[in-house]
Amino acid sequence: MNDTTLLERTDLSTIPIDYSWSFSDKSIKDTSYITHGYYTYPAKFIPQLASRLIKEHSNENDIVIDTFLGSGTTVVEAIVNNRIGIGTDINDIAYLIAKVKTTPIKTAELLQEFSKVEFDLQNRLNGQYDYFLKKAETILPRNERIDYWFLPQQKEKLSIIFARILEIKNNDIKDFFLIAFAQILKSCSIWLQKSVKPTRDQQKKIYEPLTLFINQSKKMIKRHLEFDKILNPKIKQNIDKFRVVKCGDSRNQPCEKNKATLIVTSPPYVTSYEYADLHQLPSLWFGYLSKLAEFRKKFIGSAYTDREKIDLKSSLAEKIVLQLGENKKGREVKNYFADLLETFVEMKRVLKKGGRACIVIGNTQFQGVNILNAEVFQEQFENIGFKTHDVIHREIPSKMLPSTRDNETGQFVKANDKNLKLAYPTEYILIMEKL
Repeated sequence: MNDTTLLERTDLSTIPIDYSWSFSDKSIKDTSYITHGYYTYPAKFIPQLASRLIKEHSNENDIVIDTFLGSGTTVVEAIVNNRIGIGTDINDIAYLIAKVKTTPIKTAELLQEFSKVEFDLQNRLNGQYDYFLKKAETILPRNERIDYWFLPQQKEKLSIIFARILEIKNNDIKDFFLIAFAQILKSCSIWLQKSVKPTRDQQKKIYEPLTLFINQSKKMIKRHLEFDKILNPKIKQNIDKFRVVKCGDSRNQPCEKNKATLIVTSPPYVTSYEYADLHQLPSLWFGYLSKLAEFRKKFIGSAYTDREKIDLKSSLAEKIVLQLGENKKGREVKNYFADLLETFVEMKRVLKKGGRACIVIGNTQFQGVNILNAEVFQEQFENIGFKTHDVIHREIPSKMLPSTRDNETGQFVKANDKNLKLAYPTEYILIMEKL
């Protein structure tokens, strides 16, 4: 265990990197095993990291929570390791992905439904086209952003696929194929394929939506069968008792006071609106997004939040905000630290005495100011009734994050842009224990 009490608050970088936590020997196949490979999700940590934390800091049948659910990695690993997994996320797409990834479906029913969907779509896209297109258009949300991102011929074919999925009566199977649909949207759009920024490519290759959807569905079915094999039959038959996922605020967890043993989570970074941008295509199709600006407001650290003076429980946080000044970026960072503090208070409520919160977070920089998230979080935790059990410094060779930021704006940019700074070469795992 690292004796972090001997370290200065702003000097966690002096902790030696523990390469056993880098999992650099793991291939994409390893990190996308079972249901983890359903959907390309930004900034998710690998399942091996979550699994190791769960095994080292909890026992079977314990409650494990992820306050920032994301794509559900922690909850998947909790239930396959015979724990109770609970998680929330403010993003509707994240909630849907996590729900699908953790929901057992009877193999025969899934295969039978896929066979019917595949047969119908072959006919609808190559036969009675006009009838089904008109039917599909009555279901598609009216949003000009769909036309902004999708060429007319792609939109038409996607509309027919979307409408057919919505005809599925079994809600779990319907959601399963909605995620397959969500996964192909970027390829079927004119969003620049290798870009994490919302950039259009008018010369982009035209992909065939039906081919992509069928292939993605088959890939997911194969992985679901692997998930079905390793999941404890007891959990499979009582999934609602062992898995609770909600679309909601991180500051309101669906767990009673003093019940959880462990929290394993990776909070969003200050610019979490960038994640909102990355989810906008399925959010548009599923009707979760009407206006992008409104969609961004509900995310952590929104500059739109108008707070009274708040005690951030961290002198370092106050210094960082002061350095940034009274501007939009300063408000974002202040609100970010305030939102996270309120989430940490909620973690304290649900954790039992001696329970641990494992926070995976990196530091960054905006306009020349070092945003020392890990050090701030550690100080906030200690000021609300936690002690530092350990701090792990790890490199992140496989975390799915854009690798460069602009020095002035702090926003993600292309690798060939000027004024670059490596975004997150390493990060920390804060392991905080409730007193």
